[in-house]
Amino acid sequence: MRLGLAVANFTWPDGTPRLGAQLRDVVRTAEQAGFVSFSVMDHFFQIRLVGPPEMDMLESYTTLAFAAGCTERITLGTLVTGVHYRHPGLLVKTVTTLDVLSGGRAWLGIGAGWNEAESRGLGVPFPSTSERFERLDETLQICHQMWRGDETPFVGTHYHLERPLNVPQSLSRPQPRIVVGGSGERKTLRLVARYADACNLFPTPDIGHKLDVLREHCAAEGRDFDTIEKTSMLELDLGPNGEGVDEALRSLGWLASVGITTVYVGIKDVHTLRPLEIMAERVIPVVATRSTPAAAASIA
Repeated sequence: MRLGLAVANFTWPDGTPRLGAQLRDVVRTAEQAGFVSFSVMDHFFQIRLVGPPEMDMLESYTTLAFAAGCTERITLGTLVTGVHYRHPGLLVKTVTTLDVLSGGRAWLGIGAGWNEAESRGLGVPFPSTSERFERLDETLQICHQMWRGDETPFVGTHYHLERPLNVPQSLSRPQPRIVVGGSGERKTLRLVARYADACNLFPTPDIGHKLDVLREHCAAEGRDFDTIEKTSMLELDLGPNGEGVDEALRSLGWLASVGITTVYVGIKDVHTLRPLEIMAERVIPVVATRSTPAAAASIA
């Protein structure tokens, strides 16, 4: 199992003046600790699961570009970009630019989006659920087309691109990895099977069932289920001295047992750096050697 660091809370005790320096230290320490990726939410207001909307929220792609300049190996992406936030042609250019300037370390996390309040608050159009899924389908088509260098005009229901030119082209070949977030069985997982390199599922008790549904969609699409990376998310509280390590290992072991191979972890008090050191010492070396469901029980 591989672990990525996901940071969702930027309201840190030292305040805004120290935020850049602290984030630099976090991503550098995470890279040294053995995390394979660094991700942030693509939201403009803080979400209710973390805190009130007035809490600090950094724009995602600016943050990832900053992190790219602070690191050398760790990959960089969003969990996940709402499809209605950015025109797909500009989104491809944004991710491509991040990929080129980071030396091929960018990936695209994308989903149908849900946060109506922040969209209304900033004047971003917020279509109906059905339309957002239609836009997600077209956006994924445009991503594939632009990353393979096809400049043929794209004419869809919602998007029209006369010349989808993408120069410079991404360093990641054949394209930056695409992660589709969400667990919807009828639409989201079908889009994963059709277009994505990875799924991102909530760590709920029915996650095994969701993977079975994805397998069915893969069969219908003629896609090899094993070519799709299975990812999930997890919030960890390791405690000041690692008191929560055993519980963290049990949770990661359970995810491995149902077939998850990559977990994006949010870590309480990550800005202090100590939790990252504990992860490096007591968690990452353990899960890195227990990558199969059969061996997952021994993680804890």
